[in-house]
Amino acid sequence: TAPARTAAYAALRAIGTGHIDLPTGIAQARTRLTDDRDRTLAAEIVTGTLRWQRSLDTLTVAFSQRPIARLDPEIVDVLRLSLYQLLHLTRVPASAVVDDAVDLARAARKPSATGFVNAVLRTTLRQRQALPLPARPDLTSGSGSGADSGSGSPLTQDDRDAALAWLGVTHSHPEWLVARWLDRYGFEAAERWVQFDNETPRLTLRANRLRTTREALAATLAEDDIVTEPTRHAPDGLIVLEGSPLRLPRDGAFVVQDEASQLVTAVVDARPGELVLDLCASPGGKTTALAADMHDTGRLIACDVRPRRMRLLQQTVADSGAQVVRCVQVPRTGPLPFTPQFDRILVDAPCSGLGTTRRDPDIRWRRAEHDFAALAADQLTLLERAAGLLRPGGRLVYSTCSSEPEENEAVVRALLASTPGFRLLDLRSHAPAWLTPLVDADGMFRSTPHRDGLEAFFAAALVREG
Repeated sequence: TAPARTAAYAALRAIGTGHIDLPTGIAQARTRLTDDRDRTLAAEIVTGTLRWQRSLDTLTVAFSQRPIARLDPEIVDVLRLSLYQLLHLTRVPASAVVDDAVDLARAARKPSATGFVNAVLRTTLRQRQALPLPARPDLTSGSGSGADSGSGSPLTQDDRDAALAWLGVTHSHPEWLVARWLDRYGFEAAERWVQFDNETPRLTLRANRLRTTREALAATLAEDDIVTEPTRHAPDGLIVLEGSPLRLPRDGAFVVQDEASQLVTAVVDARPGELVLDLCASPGGKTTALAADMHDTGRLIACDVRPRRMRLLQQTVADSGAQVVRCVQVPRTGPLPFTPQFDRILVDAPCSGLGTTRRDPDIRWRRAEHDFAALAADQLTLLERAAGLLRPGGRLVYSTCSSEPEENEAVVRALLASTPGFRLLDLRSHAPAWLTPLVDADGMFRSTPHRDGLEAFFAAALVREG
């Protein structure tokens, strides 16, 4: 059996049983392998299999006439990773995929399932030009019922069902999630969103302005045959088109950071000499960006609650060369060990992560709609803990990487209702001009895949009056 497939199978089993998350699974798969090509292939198989999981399961059911729940979980994973390769990795020999799938089933101590696995995969190969997946609907009645759906009339129930099947089954997303996007934004926007989520993202870097500039970094990378292009919105970002900058010696000239994430610190607008608190700071990308905005003067307190996350934060800060940062581990609950004197506070709150389903495809299967109530309650509590530490006239920024309003504007409104003396700052007139195209009608920052080609991030700025 090919080493990459064996490592990918082991990672998928561990992720599926809840023992590890996707990044850990990929890291463990890579440590099992010595060849760089095998490492790349294993990571691609694991990520792609999770990304296309629902459509792959639909095909398994169609070709086997058995529900997924009646199959051994080991065989489900063998079929998923094999179907993914057959349908999405065109340069992988089909015969090798099928043979290795049979070997994996046998190695999983399921010898009686080898014929079943072989039959499902060979049926897929015969029908790969006409797969039994929902087709794109012809929505002649309108583009959708969402607020941004254009002038089309609301969908009929039949059209809605067809749209959800196309978005959810064929494009492999949970139905409850695509239903939300369909209702808010309309069919065409929801379609662009799921297509965005299923693309393989390019590596994105942020130049560390404490050590270099974006232009100088691009030139330095080019000397090592690493081709980049500037990000469209973030002023310090580079998208890697060719090459592998992560193989270079770590010198702190850049951090790996998604473009939408890079934009959040512009909402904070930290200034040189200020006292700034970054409350949920690890892994440190936003922390080091804030230090650069402050020209490494003043004081920046960067916090997290878990020791492992603190070590990651401390390493990122050390690599950046920032001298202004002090890392402080804080308790998960109760008062924070600071006095109310901060000029700026960033609360990049733990959230569902549903805005990052392109980079972290397993999130779409780990989250459920009923999660939002508990998440929002924790987010509000965290925001209230931070609010009391802001000086009068200071700016409190709340941000998430969630696409959903319960975790975003609803939490902001709840804070304004529960905590007197705060008002929402309209970012249309209090943010850099290059950021204002991503500010909504309520004055809050919001990036979306269908409109901006960015992952779904949110940030709102509040000012303490008095």
